[in-house]
This record gives sequence, C-alpha cells and structure tokens, in this order.
Amino acid sequence: MSKRSNAANGIQKPVKEAVEEPTQDKQVRLLNDVNPGHFSLVRAYHLADLITLMNGFCGVMSIQFAMRYCLGSPLDHGNLYTSLILMPLGLFFDFFDGKVARWRKKSSLMGAELDSLADLISFGVAPSMAAFAIGMRTGLDQLLLTIFVLSGLARLARFNVTTGNIPKDANGKAKYFEGLPIPTSLTIAGLMGFWVSRGWLHANIPYGILLQGTLLEFHPMVLLFVAHGCCMVSKTLHVPKP
Repeated sequence: MSKRSNAANGIQKPVKEAVEEPTQDKQVRLLNDVNPGHFSLVRAYHLADLITLMNGFCGVMSIQFAMRYCLGSPLDHGNLYTSLILMPLGLFFDFFDGKVARWRKKSSLMGAELDSLADLISFGVAPSMAAFAIGMRTGLDQLLLTIFVLSGLARLARFNVTTGNIPKDANGKAKYFEGLPIPTSLTIAGLMGFWVSRGWLHANIPYGILLQGTLLEFHPMVLLFVAHGCCMVSKTLHVPKP
C-alpha cells in the first residue's frame, strides 16, 4: 500500500522528523575524538592556523641564522641580516592570519594559543638571540635578555586570560592593549639592523661595556630590552588599538 493510500484511509504513518544538530566545528570534533588518527592534528588546522605557523617558522629560522652567524666569521653579516629580516616577515604572517580568519569566519581557541606561542618565538626569543649574536654575551647580558623574553611570555599569558575584560568599542573590538604588544620589539630589531649596517658589533656596540672585568659587566644597550620588557608587563600602560 502506498503512502498516498495510507493517508486517504486516515492511517497516517509516523514520520520521523530530521532534526539537524548544529554543525560541530571540525577542529573541536577532531581534537575531542577518542580515535582521532595519526594526522588528525594536521587535519584540524584552519587555514589561518597554518599561516600562524609560518610566523613561528620565521621566528625559529631567525634564531638559527643568528646561531649560524655566531659559528661563522664575525665579518660576514649575511646570516645576521637574514636573522633580522625574518622577524618582520613573521609580523606579516601575524597580521595576515587574522585577516584570513575574519575572511573565512573561522577562529579557534587553538589558533589563539598558536598565535601567542609564535609571537613569543618571533618577537621574544628571536630578538634576544640576535642581540646575543651581535655581542651582548656577558653573564649579566644573558640574564637581562632572559628577563626580556620572560616578560613577553608573561604579557602574552595575561593577554590570553584578560582579553575579554578589556572595554570594547561599538564594533566589539578591544579599545586598547594592556602593556606594549610583543611585536613592538621589532623596533629594537630595526635598531640592531642599523648597528649591523654601520659595523657597530661586538667591541663596537654603542656605549661599549660597563664594569668590564667584573662579574657584573654588561652592555648598557641591553637595558633597552629591560625597559621594553617592563612596558610589556605594565598594567597601567594602555596602547590604543589601530
């Protein structure tokens, strides 16, 4: 008997309504799957996440080129220039991933974490390694450069947990940054690039070295990193968002 004849005889066959479940984000589904497969993490990436990884790629390569300069001739600045150039290239990917995420209307918690980790490498660790490569290598220099990196780490961690508490404008965009954003460390990287172009490296670093021959010897220019680190962790310094 056909469905049409059933309806004519007053016998209505129960019809199961197709209730569509809200589409679950692919990334969330793959990350929470109990049997995800070997390459589920790669499949879980959004396009913006892959661009963020390119930021991290630039940062790691910058560090490695700084190390190659340390192992080579101090007069061959090619690796050092490459190290410094890779940092603003990482900034390009840092801006581009956000534009792609907005264009595709796909963002994720993992993407936010990737962004912070990549920023720490490209704009925290990489500049400190470049400073070490050009000659800021005393024990106190190393300590102060480490404090700079840790300040960037603390600033990024605070940003991740407090970004929802910052006042928003009419479009829902945060009005300001608390403390200097870590990519602003590229201003110091640019300054180091100028020093390299002038040959102001090692013994010729501007303002030389203080307390030479003691345990506290250091290069005064390393204090630029310390000051920048203090500005990054500042709670009261509000930088308007562009």
